[in-house]
Amino acid sequence: MGTPAAAPTSATVQLDHGVRRDVNKISLLFTGVGAIIGSGWLFGALYASQIAGPAAILSWVIGAIMIMFIGFVYAELSVMFPVVGGIIRFPHYSFGSFASFSSGWISWLAAAAVTPIEVLATMQYAYPYAGWLMTPVEGEYLVSGYGWLIAVALMALYSTINALGVGIFARLNNILVWWKLAVIVLVVIVFFAVSFNPGNLTAFGGFAPEGLGTIFTAIPAAGVAFSFLGFRNGVEFAGETNNPQRNVPFALIGSVLITAVIYVLLQIAFVTGLPQDVLGQGWHQLTFAESAGPLAGLSLLLGVVWLAWLLRVDAIISPADTGLIYAGVTTRLSYANARNDNAPQVLTRLNRRGVPWVSVLLMFVVGCFFFLPFPAWSKFIGFITSAFAVSFAPGCLVVGALRRQLPDQQRPFRLPGGDTIPLLAFFSSSLLVFWSGWSINEKMLIGLLVGYVVFAAYNLFGKHAKPPIDFRSGSWFPVWLLGILVLSYFGEVTPNEPADPALVLPGGDGPINVGIGALIIAGWSVLIYYYSMAVRLPSRRAAAYIEKTPTDAPTTAG
Repeated sequence: MGTPAAAPTSATVQLDHGVRRDVNKISLLFTGVGAIIGSGWLFGALYASQIAGPAAILSWVIGAIMIMFIGFVYAELSVMFPVVGGIIRFPHYSFGSFASFSSGWISWLAAAAVTPIEVLATMQYAYPYAGWLMTPVEGEYLVSGYGWLIAVALMALYSTINALGVGIFARLNNILVWWKLAVIVLVVIVFFAVSFNPGNLTAFGGFAPEGLGTIFTAIPAAGVAFSFLGFRNGVEFAGETNNPQRNVPFALIGSVLITAVIYVLLQIAFVTGLPQDVLGQGWHQLTFAESAGPLAGLSLLLGVVWLAWLLRVDAIISPADTGLIYAGVTTRLSYANARNDNAPQVLTRLNRRGVPWVSVLLMFVVGCFFFLPFPAWSKFIGFITSAFAVSFAPGCLVVGALRRQLPDQQRPFRLPGGDTIPLLAFFSSSLLVFWSGWSINEKMLIGLLVGYVVFAAYNLFGKHAKPPIDFRSGSWFPVWLLGILVLSYFGEVTPNEPADPALVLPGGDGPINVGIGALIIAGWSVLIYYYSMAVRLPSRRAAAYIEKTPTDAPTTAG
């Protein structure tokens, strides 16, 4: 027998000629900014204040730092391999089919629900002026009558815009994002100019009236960290940008930095802009009846009627733009799953504009299904946020694994510090899942188990070449997630319930509070991180997967 060939130390980067590269640096940045500033910004300041009082300002800072760690990780990966749907495809390179399907299925399921939910948000905000759109049933707003036509028409509109090509999508999104940025900056300026009460920061129970732990509780419960999760779009569209080495880090990091500054300023403006007579019952009892959200309600309270009307208009436009963006994201996730051989190859078929049109059609059909009157549909938003946090975790491990598998691969953007930043990013992802609480995580678990049934059926009965499942290399995923779910089951709920019934606090009635939980999660994250390094695919297999699923953008010579 001859001497075996040495394992490769780098992978050949190939080119997929079908995908168009029409997304420039600003357009890529705005796919992230536009998704981050969705409908949630209209309520985030109130919800964070109800939970943490003025200390909610720190919630936004800490949440942004956590997401920034994750963004750094994906910047290294997306520049090295600028592919369409990278969040799904990267785990396949280092850990194989089982790991990539696990994160890919839950990510696709969550993304597929975002566009229809944003359509429902648009219709719900328009409901006071067009009551025929929806019917209120026990606090939930259900599509009814002619509203069905509007809902389906909006899904069709978003699908058509995406099918027409990424260039048209990017230009329209740029316009809508400029609008959203202008409105939110205007709100901050007006609030500071009309009403500035710095005493609110300490007068009503102190800076942290419910304790320092509520700073961390607000990060998931008020949608703080999850407001930033739209940064992912810089990863999903990396294969369609004209200069990924320059544009991707700019978009990933820039979208978080820009929106973090805006959100922190908005939280300060909201807290200091409140008249003191509305805080007599404490921060957790603060409410506004205005249908367009608390910012419009505060504008009316301060006598700035024109700003309230502007916010009512924005309450319709903001979710519409986010729905448009996630229609594109869902399409690219379907494409990525098929690239990994975890979904039918028909999903990779491109039209003449370089768009996976079958994936667009699938997104439209599934999105319309979500308009059915499911009970407590608004609570599904919690599932989406928890699922996205789960989908980010594998990429944090891929950075460390690829450095061991392909140490000589060109890395135009390389993070310093060895395993430090990937570990912090993985820890942050784990915390976001834990903080989501058992009531939300159990729904995410059900969705994942349904996915495994689909995965088994596809591999047993699908008429396609059966790729290796690579269960050993992906075994860290169920072990990691099971540990997080057990910890969330024994999590402790925050003592004071906010007055707003729409705000559901995470946790359960167990003995593990925020501080103890963070320490346990830190140890668990380190343990799983190095376990995943031990079971990663061999270097040769990693290189083969990369070469089999080529990148969707040209490499830069040099």
